Amino acid sequence: MTDPAEPAQRKIIHIDMDAFFASVEQRDNPALRGLPVAVGGSSRRGVVAAASYEARTFGVRSAMPSVTALRRCPDLVFVKPRFDVYQQVSRQIREIFARHTDQIEPLSLDEAYLDVSTNHQAIASATQIAQMIRADIARETGLTASAGVSYNKFIAKLASDQNKPDGMCVIRPEQGPGFVAGLPIKRFHGVGPRTAEKMAALGIATGADLAAKPEAWLLAHFGSWGSYLFGAAHGIDHRPVRPDRIRKSIGGERTYGEDIWTEDGLRGALETIADIVWERVERSEAQGRTITLKARYSDFQTITRARSLSHAVVDRAMFGQIGQSLVDQILPLQNGIRLLGLTLSGLAHSDDEELADVRQQELPFG
Repeated sequence: MTDPAEPAQRKIIHIDMDAFFASVEQRDNPALRGLPVAVGGSSRRGVVAAASYEARTFGVRSAMPSVTALRRCPDLVFVKPRFDVYQQVSRQIREIFARHTDQIEPLSLDEAYLDVSTNHQAIASATQIAQMIRADIARETGLTASAGVSYNKFIAKLASDQNKPDGMCVIRPEQGPGFVAGLPIKRFHGVGPRTAEKMAALGIATGADLAAKPEAWLLAHFGSWGSYLFGAAHGIDHRPVRPDRIRKSIGGERTYGEDIWTEDGLRGALETIADIVWERVERSEAQGRTITLKARYSDFQTITRARSLSHAVVDRAMFGQIGQSLVDQILPLQNGIRLLGLTLSGLAHSDDEELADVRQQELPFG
């Protein structure tokens, strides 16, 4: 049932920069333009943080090990990340948003929701505002952005990915349920590889499959998230754009039936945990800047190692890469590991070093 306090129809824009890190590097170094570029480290343990569209044609993706990326694209050019530059450009883009509305909810350095139901210029058309924003970004930064325009956050985010790169997609209220029905379930924000696997096993491959399930069934299989999935599958999402939202840290840990004794075993275990935790991060739209590794040895001694950044952790590749650097600090193993955990914390928009609410969950063995 619609909350009577909810507006009859919001006008939401989701802006997503195109291959942001890689595009900044190609902008600033003309020699890289037209080449397959990966932002990240090229070492054996390196991970791709971002890939240009030229690299993506070879199947290179963020979070991919650098050695795998090089096998797929031997001519791949690796560039070290410059997060201070990306942050500066992100601030410039946010200033463009602020010309139109104060209702801005950043998700990362390169994407944000905007509620333009009311706006500074009193422009009735959200589509027109999205066009103006994209034009200003291109003119003032030399970069391209894609936009999704719709009546709620869920569909606006899906729409921004529909015509990438440098595209726009507008989904009106009467089009929402049909648009969602035709999408593969892996396109849904918050549905990562593990959740997609679970849904496939339950016979859910598309939005239409999800919409066919009763809400009670979804609650039984996905817990409280089932209510959100039920609404999303029918094109319903009442979440407001929240410029002052409090983002919580998210973590997970796993206790092993047999202790881990090898470096390869430890690194593999960490990658699995990082996948699960990052899926939760994306689902909750959390944003943090401190990564903490927790390890408990077979003698029950527990240690932690942490690293704090001056900026938010922007993607799974960075999350995993820093997690692996923390593993380096506890090698070589002097004892078996019986428990391993990874947490993202530290509010990106706060001076606080610790988060008030840390959700540390035991991970399933499935």
